[in-house]
Amino acid sequence: MADDQTPVFQIQRVYLKEASLEQPNSPAILLEQEQPSVDIQLGVEAQPVAEGVYEVCVTATVQTKIQDRTVFLVEAKQAGIFEIRHLPEDQLGPIMGIACPQIVYPYLRGNVADLIQRAGFPPVHLAEINFQAMYEQQQAQQGAANGLQ
Repeated sequence: MADDQTPVFQIQRVYLKEASLEQPNSPAILLEQEQPSVDIQLGVEAQPVAEGVYEVCVTATVQTKIQDRTVFLVEAKQAGIFEIRHLPEDQLGPIMGIACPQIVYPYLRGNVADLIQRAGFPPVHLAEINFQAMYEQQQAQQGAANGLQ
């Protein structure tokens, strides 16, 4: 018989939670010949849903501009529901900050590229992300902020 304290890590579901596309300066800006600049912002958030069940979201914001005018703005939030039980408390943060986003992120990359392409633009492929480095940087920033208080 299995020990009921056996660690559990299971993906319950991965889903697109939010997606929006704006082209505020269309159609005129579509006739511009100048190459737009691209700005990409990423974020990760996690929250409990039920006992031992967590939602982890990876958010991407992609904005392209020609000078100070927006060509398009895409915001997308890909989420996953994960069952995580019987893990030491110090492992929970890294699991939700590194392992879960690594599972969710490829879906976000595909959805963002598809949404941009369906809007009539060449797809923007989000780069691979080192979620461990991102998590460690966030932890260092939080530690520094806590040290200032």
